[in-house]
Amino acid sequence: MAKKYGMIIDLHKCVGCGACDLACKSENNTPIGINWASHTTETHGVFPKVSYEHIPTLCNHCEDAPCVRVCPTLAMHYNDDGLVVHDPSICIGCKSCMLADPYGVIHFNIVDAFMVDIHDDSSIVKGGTFSKKELSDKSNAPFPNFNAARGAEGYEAIRGKGTVEKCTFCDHRVKEGLAPACVVACPADARIFGDLNDENSEISKTLLLYKSKTLLPERGTKPKVFYVRNYN
Repeated sequence: MAKKYGMIIDLHKCVGCGACDLACKSENNTPIGINWASHTTETHGVFPKVSYEHIPTLCNHCEDAPCVRVCPTLAMHYNDDGLVVHDPSICIGCKSCMLADPYGVIHFNIVDAFMVDIHDDSSIVKGGTFSKKELSDKSNAPFPNFNAARGAEGYEAIRGKGTVEKCTFCDHRVKEGLAPACVVACPADARIFGDLNDENSEISKTLLLYKSKTLLPERGTKPKVFYVRNYN
């Protein structure tokens, strides 16, 4: 049976620390201003009767993804595991996917990323600390904290100017039998990733245990990111 990967975010366990956001950025080489993993926050009521809501967000890897349907070059497509992924090499930057995306999780690269790091030869202590350029040169990487694993499966490790990008459920890790970086980094174990077609998987069992919800269910996209319980 084909795999059908999904994710559960347990809002009761989530502490709102943002470790998922940082892990995603580090793992996938996302530039400043572009966050594949993010969150929304809302405050309701008037003091002292106030409630706070924190909802982690990412690509929902929908079964009926609008971004895939409208892409004219098939740059946005489903891979063999049913994940919604993107091929920057054939992306024409038309932004059709962004217009179709109801969740606002697809981003556009206005400039080439990390150019400042590549050319920055300034140092905090002259002669005492390395500049960003020196660190990049010594590590043979585009920038000091570059993660080469993001490009190990043929996906562009750094997406260039004029293309879009978004969460891929860390497909390069999934192919190696590993969970997405955001799942591993969560200190509260609030995220569960797995095969929805496997009734014995933790994600399938958890969906039976708790009532779940998805974002914008009225759009009919059939998201594969589920939320259980409440933040507070």
